[in-house]
Amino acid sequence: MATLTVEPRTEEPLKGFHLRITATTFGANFSDGYALGIIGAVLPALTASMHLSGWWQGLLGASALIGLFFGSIVLGWVGDLIGRQKLYIYNFALITVASALQLWAHDPLLLFVLRLLIGFGLGADYAVGPTLLAEFAPRRLRGVLLGSLTVLWTVGYVVANILGSYLSLDDGSSHLLLASAALPAALVLLLRIGTPESPSWLVSQGRIEEARAIARRFLGAELEVEADGPTGADKERKAAGYGQLFARGQRRNTWFGVLFYSAQVLPYFAIYTFMGTILSAMQVSDADTQNLLLNLFLLLGGVVGLWPTQRMGRRPFTIISFGILTVALAALAVLADASPLAMMIPFVIYTFVMAGASNITQVYPPELYPTALRSSGVGFLCGTSRVAAAIGTFVLPVSLDHLGVTWSMAWLAGVLLLGTVISIAWAPETKDSVTTEGWHH
Repeated sequence: MATLTVEPRTEEPLKGFHLRITATTFGANFSDGYALGIIGAVLPALTASMHLSGWWQGLLGASALIGLFFGSIVLGWVGDLIGRQKLYIYNFALITVASALQLWAHDPLLLFVLRLLIGFGLGADYAVGPTLLAEFAPRRLRGVLLGSLTVLWTVGYVVANILGSYLSLDDGSSHLLLASAALPAALVLLLRIGTPESPSWLVSQGRIEEARAIARRFLGAELEVEADGPTGADKERKAAGYGQLFARGQRRNTWFGVLFYSAQVLPYFAIYTFMGTILSAMQVSDADTQNLLLNLFLLLGGVVGLWPTQRMGRRPFTIISFGILTVALAALAVLADASPLAMMIPFVIYTFVMAGASNITQVYPPELYPTALRSSGVGFLCGTSRVAAAIGTFVLPVSLDHLGVTWSMAWLAGVLLLGTVISIAWAPETKDSVTTEGWHH
């Protein structure tokens, strides 16, 4: 395998180019959170104006998540095959156009298709966004930069929720709010024009001179490439594939990533897509104010969670946060017949800790894989986690109707308990790992 040396990488300063890559990836996560959050915000108004059945409510709530699955799985593999740069730009062209077309989507089937396309484009960004940022970022700042992606996702999600809660929505304004997701997406698209290919990926394909030129121009660094075995493109392309994610030496990381990521996001998306329904079932008075409070704790938890994401090891942070989340939802199930105030305490704790714990979902996946498998691996983990999120989003309203809050929160706590057990058994420590195969520090 070729080795790529950048000196002095350990003390590499944060350059303007790093800030540009970070900003455009941050913007993408804001757009993602906004696009996914806005459907939950407008669903009550759309249900009334479009006469949506429970089936259509569930499908529209899960539509972008379904698209995310296919986009992450398909385009993650493509990102390892053809590179990161093309997908990094073109996926936001799709997101911008599909988001704008929601303004005229007054048929539930058309709206469902458009949100599938939005999710498909976002799926590509879940695979190549963190991958490209991880391959360019200085190692000492990798954790905080990747973890911050989730904070920006949460900001977009919270903004969408607040707009949906405090605007008076009818059919026309609901579609206008859906289409407003095109604005941040278009800005991200414009800022990404001119983004170069990852030097790490180019070296893995044997395109060493191109990698050197990009590093010289954008990073102000000279690359020293030392051949240590075959470095040709054919060998690397053959290695990059989903079968390799389950090869000897890699399968444990992949299974851990699938289960840890899925266990975390299934309750998250289910609960926050149907927050209003849950608060109503809990008989919380002034649900809009309580919803605002929970959204503020989402933001606060995401920001505070950056510190342990950067400072703690990945393994202890994941195990501890899963444990707290399990206890919080279990307490919510036990207190389901208590006063609304008593129920809000574990709900707030869950919200705060979940927001901070979600930061690790942007950090862990890129660190679990070498360069030749990174985009495929990140895309696969994201895609499978979105299947879990879509299932939870579709099942929770049915569960609330037939089982009530107590048993609905109990089985969601069980999902988090599974994540705790899996993390104790399999979570690797990747905090000080070399993020890009063959980069020496």
